[in-house]
Amino acid sequence: TEYYRKFHVEISADEVIVTTGASEAIQFAFLACLDQQEEVIVPEPFYANYNGFAQIADVRIRPITCHIEDGFALPDKAAFERRVTTDTKGIFITNPNNPTGCFYSRESLEELAGLCRKYSLFLFVDEVYREFCYDGQEFFSALNLKGAEEHVIVLDSISKRYSACGARVGSLVTRNK
Repeated sequence: TEYYRKFHVEISADEVIVTTGASEAIQFAFLACLDQQEEVIVPEPFYANYNGFAQIADVRIRPITCHIEDGFALPDKAAFERRVTTDTKGIFITNPNNPTGCFYSRESLEELAGLCRKYSLFLFVDEVYREFCYDGQEFFSALNLKGAEEHVIVLDSISKRYSACGARVGSLVTRNK
């Protein structure tokens, strides 16, 4: 929990589930939060293994395309809202994004959190690249989104921050009991 304080996140040990890498954390999140054939909206391009995790959980990835012309920025709130169906149970992002490197601002996260509150969705955020913010950008953790505590699930791994890709230690962090 001390590590997260560097990012102004106050969590307790009972809000962290240690996993065998971020991959297992993602798998647990899908299995715990989504029923078969439910869906998550994911900005694309996205980390290809998300497809496999969804397939194992028998859930669907519903992509929303980001474009190179605007630096792979997140589509606006209205574009996300148009993708929501009765089967949608979450939005899944990686911040900063893998593979594009696009950094999502606090304002973008707040807009997504608003949609999650409005439609009772989970906001899954893979934050394994949080320490790779450049050009003066300051990382803002989804765990700091006020009023979204029941919606936010952060997925993490030590492998990126310590350049130790073989170190299979990750976590699922949420205030949602």
